[in-house]
Amino acid sequence: MGLLDILNGMMAGPRGQSQPSGASGSGGGMSPVTMALMGLLAYKAVKSFTGASAAGQPTADPASAGMASGGLGGIVGSLLGGGAGSGAAGGGLGGLLGGSSPGAVVSSGLGNLLKDFQNGGYGQAAQSWVGQGANQEIAPNDLAKAIGPDALNAIAQQTGMNRDDLLASLSQHLPELINQLTPNGRLPTEQEASRMV
Repeated sequence: MGLLDILNGMMAGPRGQSQPSGASGSGGGMSPVTMALMGLLAYKAVKSFTGASAAGQPTADPASAGMASGGLGGIVGSLLGGGAGSGAAGGGLGGLLGGSSPGAVVSSGLGNLLKDFQNGGYGQAAQSWVGQGANQEIAPNDLAKAIGPDALNAIAQQTGMNRDDLLASLSQHLPELINQLTPNGRLPTEQEASRMV
């Protein structure tokens, strides 16, 4: 099952379409919620590819590092679109992230995201999403603390969602996305993540 299949299944789950009414995104037909979920993974992945300082902060803003041509939406579109794996020097996801594959983006983005939850004091909740069993809920304000204001601002700008709607959507759907991306109760390897993309 591909990443877009997972996301579409989540959005059309038992409660139906979950995006806020009137929300419009710039994802070329992609719902703002899907763009937000993928944008968060992409943003956290870029942290790996741009390097981190001793304080754990990116040395370059992931929203702008190497993405001048397409922004966060360009990375997400490349991650979900056809030809995403082309490592062409001038374009595609590989070009934006130094030749990295979509699987590397998913794997490293997920790993960095889980580290942020652990470092922010929400590791137990995040581990419930990875492990077997019920997913613990996370409040929107706790989610905001865990993922950070820079990521939230970049994703809100890209999706066109206001901060409250963005956090409500992420807190509702992120636990299930992480659960779906970790079917074996652990982070996927780059090769396993590549098969999901």
